[in-house]
Amino acid sequence: MEKATFGAGCFWHVEDAFMKVNGVKSTKVGYMGGSLKNPTYKDVCTDMTGHAEVVQVEYDPSKLSYEELLDVFWSIHDPTTMNRQGPDIGTQYRSAIFVHNKNQEAAARASKTKLQNSGKSKRDIVTAIEPALEFYKAEEYHQQYYEKQRCLRIQY
Repeated sequence: MEKATFGAGCFWHVEDAFMKVNGVKSTKVGYMGGSLKNPTYKDVCTDMTGHAEVVQVEYDPSKLSYEELLDVFWSIHDPTTMNRQGPDIGTQYRSAIFVHNKNQEAAARASKTKLQNSGKSKRDIVTAIEPALEFYKAEEYHQQYYEKQRCLRIQY
């Protein structure tokens, strides 16, 4: 298994999208890229810790390539908006790829360049490509949030 970490706005939506991809074995939502140790959701929402809301994906590289994960990442958010996705505004919602090794970094940079040069967007891609730092798992009520909500609706 290998890990990939992405920030693309509110982690609930991002996690739900990656959970549906064949070859993804598990997902966790959390925080990465900031200065505060062991941040909470409340801390990150102050927009003062520097953390992004992220999804850490564990995947089977024999079934799913990192490049395919990048394709999913680009398709589920707007990588041209700085520190914003839809109504969510703040650095915690920034578009970011947190790379775990040099191969991921090269693939992420190539993928970003390919998308920028494709003409699909008239604006610049603002997605940051940063080294993966310590991952802080978000509170349990954030994990698989959409899936939990679906289960609650089915019960009624």
